[in-house]
Amino acid sequence: MKKFLSLLLVVVMSLSIVACNKTPGTTSPSPTGQGDNKESVTIKFANYAILETGYEEFWNSVKEGFEKKYDHITIEWVTAPYGEIVNQVINMAGGGDKVDIMFAEIGWTPTLEDAGLAVPVDTILTEEFLSDFYPSILDAASIDGKVYALPMYVSPYVLYYNKDLFEKAGLDPNSPPKTYDEMLEMAEKLSKLTTEDGNKVYAFGQTTASVPISGSSLTSMVYNFGGRVLNEEGKLDVDTKEFKDAMEMLKLLDEKGYNPQNAKLKDLRNLFALGQLAMYYDQSWGFNGVSSINPDAKNFTASAAPLAGGNGTGESVIEAHTLVLMDNGEKQKEAVRLLVEYLVTPEVLNDYLADITPAYPARQSMKDIEAVVNSSVLKGAANSLDKARPTPFIPAMNDLNLELTTLAQAITVGGKDIDTAIEEFKTAANALID
Repeated sequence: MKKFLSLLLVVVMSLSIVACNKTPGTTSPSPTGQGDNKESVTIKFANYAILETGYEEFWNSVKEGFEKKYDHITIEWVTAPYGEIVNQVINMAGGGDKVDIMFAEIGWTPTLEDAGLAVPVDTILTEEFLSDFYPSILDAASIDGKVYALPMYVSPYVLYYNKDLFEKAGLDPNSPPKTYDEMLEMAEKLSKLTTEDGNKVYAFGQTTASVPISGSSLTSMVYNFGGRVLNEEGKLDVDTKEFKDAMEMLKLLDEKGYNPQNAKLKDLRNLFALGQLAMYYDQSWGFNGVSSINPDAKNFTASAAPLAGGNGTGESVIEAHTLVLMDNGEKQKEAVRLLVEYLVTPEVLNDYLADITPAYPARQSMKDIEAVVNSSVLKGAANSLDKARPTPFIPAMNDLNLELTTLAQAITVGGKDIDTAIEEFKTAANALID
């Protein structure tokens, strides 16, 4: 018996010594819920913004902060230029290498869903988390009643204008135009200006280049006039006075030399940054491109609500940067859920929205964050979201947007009759939709 008690005492003492020598935290989760018992996970995150000036620092800070909080999860960037990232993600999946999450434009949603990659966000994110997002914004990312992309932040197409050029033209820099007619009156004066180097100043910029985002911007212009491109069923709806009014305005802007021909948004941002463009339409986060070219742009840039044309009231398209989620099994989905819940928070997004990408949060609880309340860039267009509305999604959305740019180029640089150009657009567009 004595031998048994002695042996028992030795065992107890040995266990006590082992317990005392163990590294703290290895027997229970750390304050962040992590510990050595968590299985390592690598999230493949497709993100074109890593390659763009002004965005890389933010996204790498997200990676650093998230991996510090969840030390069993690693983010692996998958990247390609903006115009190539969708095809890269689809091609990778075709080869058996599917990413877990993608930073995307809202307009890419139907393409990614049609490719069988995007999954409904409620299959990964909790109902409680999703309930904080504005229903109308979630609707904008929905297909057949299911949300296939989570908006991080949103924007209508806002009117940016150069206050210095307004003053130089004898216009009130605090009174931007509210209608297309007012814009044309101001454009006549602004178009007479030149830069100090003698370069032409364009009065008004509307992108028409052959890229899908230009088609989205043109759709927003049609909304300005009270028209639409697709009806609620996703069918073409362009046999209207409102659609033709928008095309006639586009042609007039070209004929007067107010609008740079075939310009991409990045071209308009460059001209605006250099003081060669007085007004132009852009997503709110387009200011990042402007300020990357000219850091002093914040001193002359102001925003205004989209213009009203014809019978329209200045409605606009809802644009959003989104997170598209993919299903690579339960372990990956859980890691993606933690990443999304970490990313779409005031703590992570406030400085980003304040200093890099002016935009409006998609979460109701973030509506009064400092980045929005104190934004001089967003202030002038603060009520624009009230008139923004979603565009019906169809699988061929990108191709349809490209056809819109073909129409725009036909009636501007091509000099084609508007009615003829619209009929050609309808033929091409219906072939895509049907």
